[in-house]
Amino acid sequence: MPPAADTLRRTPLFDRHTAAGARIVPFAGWEMPVQYEGVRSEHVAVRTGAGAFDVSHMGQVITSGPEAEAFLQHLLSNDVTRIADGGAQYSVLCDEHGGVLDDLFTYRLGAPGGLPPFDSFLTVTNASNHERDHAWLTEHSEGFDVTVEDAADRYAMLAVQGPYARTAVDRISDGELPKRMRTATLAVAGAECLVCGTGYTGEDGVEILTGPEHAPALWDALMGEGVTPTGLAARDTLRLEACFHLYGNDLSLDRTPIEAGLGWCCKLDTGFIGSEALRSVEPGQALVPFVFTGPGIPRQGNPVHTEAGDGVVCSGTMSPCLEMGIGMAYVPVGASEPGTAIEVDVRGKSRAAEVRDKPLYPPKPEE
Repeated sequence: MPPAADTLRRTPLFDRHTAAGARIVPFAGWEMPVQYEGVRSEHVAVRTGAGAFDVSHMGQVITSGPEAEAFLQHLLSNDVTRIADGGAQYSVLCDEHGGVLDDLFTYRLGAPGGLPPFDSFLTVTNASNHERDHAWLTEHSEGFDVTVEDAADRYAMLAVQGPYARTAVDRISDGELPKRMRTATLAVAGAECLVCGTGYTGEDGVEILTGPEHAPALWDALMGEGVTPTGLAARDTLRLEACFHLYGNDLSLDRTPIEAGLGWCCKLDTGFIGSEALRSVEPGQALVPFVFTGPGIPRQGNPVHTEAGDGVVCSGTMSPCLEMGIGMAYVPVGASEPGTAIEVDVRGKSRAAEVRDKPLYPPKPEE
């Protein structure tokens, strides 16, 4: 039975989080650890060593059948035919008007055991969008020889990120870890896992999917290798330094992927749902990273003022590594060039800021 609407779910690692002193908060229908020792120390641990994130709240959908590739090509914005066996690909899911329903990673798993003779694909969804994504995929599967399965209950998911991350996971694995944007099925901490060379921090590392019953032993093994438990708050500051999008902040149905700077993953010639609408998009605004050139911390919703017109902050924080306020904002295209001076209204006080290149961290060396 699905949980009641007012019931928060717990991941298989909930007891590990509480035992470690985590501060637990509601997030996308789940009770999740927002921090342990502190956001700054956890953030720095990922940048300098390795951190482990419980991301078991993320959703998974398995698509299989003779027309699985053709079906996903119809739904996802990127060119699904270019995903190699054991490969990974980032894309967005659009509605007919080109609005963004979600941003996703899809992995080509191949044909398990060689039978049946067609590929299966695993798509990882954002937790808050999982039910909607699965319903959208199921609705549009009519007419395709394909099976769409909600597989969220089959997996726990851990992200291990940082310069020491691969070393730590390698020490508890029985085979070679996959390269970036590749996958491998390995025994990790004694259990079969799908290990993916992906992440959301701007650091090297892997994301590991395993059966929920195996998650506690995997977590314990990582802690035994000196990996730092890391919460959602540090995950947000890390992804923002790297200028990675967060659905609900930087992406939404009200914005197109073109405005969001994701045109690179929208292959319009594949004919995916929303592609025709995107052909005629002439964005008046663009998503840009920025930094404060003085004091202050930007937050979502802060108004932005530029010589070319007004905009809005969609993500903002204090950067633990840059030690300044940073964020991403939608601004007029005429104010989107790196180096452009802008002003951000923080609770009625104007703060000076400047548009920068991606990523914000590590910063590009001065020429």
